[in-house]
Amino acid sequence: MRDLTISKRADTAYVEAFRTLALRVARSAKATAQAPITMFLAGGAAMHFYTGARMTDDVDAVFDQKILVPADSTVIFRDTQGKARSVYFDMNYNESYALLHEDAHNDAWRLTLGGMDAVRVLVLQPVDLAISKLSRFSEIDRGDIVQLAKDGLITATALRQRAEEALPGYVGNLVPLRTSITLACRDIEALANDTHP
Repeated sequence: MRDLTISKRADTAYVEAFRTLALRVARSAKATAQAPITMFLAGGAAMHFYTGARMTDDVDAVFDQKILVPADSTVIFRDTQGKARSVYFDMNYNESYALLHEDAHNDAWRLTLGGMDAVRVLVLQPVDLAISKLSRFSEIDRGDIVQLAKDGLITATALRQRAEEALPGYVGNLVPLRTSITLACRDIEALANDTHP
């Protein structure tokens, strides 16, 4: 399993707030180093760890077991610019509605933060993170995919191949999804053309 190296641009206060949030949930689930819980992280939090790009308050994650996220788990903090922020689990997040490769959890990268023996954090690898954004494909999602490409974490070829492999497991209309794949790959290819005139 590959280890995720947190971007040097990531906000250190955000990283610490996320660690605190994960520990609160682990305590609530009565997880221990001998019986840890596993969190699979996606969304804006994963983007921030990989690229240092936009911080998000809501954390998109699923767990390897049913747990009750405590109502008071929100973490309030000040980012490195001094702005008051919060971080919390998005209780409405459901990866069933996203395009996701069947091996996405197995291929996730390990995020190691100190003092977190009771919770394993596995972050969707960059290409799977990009793929998870194709079904909604809002401007933010599209921008995230471009950012992953700018940082050299994905290519158009890898995105198209992995997305095509994921299509049979998708529940929903494939026509707009195929359009999203095409547009995302064009965006990535345009980056390459911009840097190599």
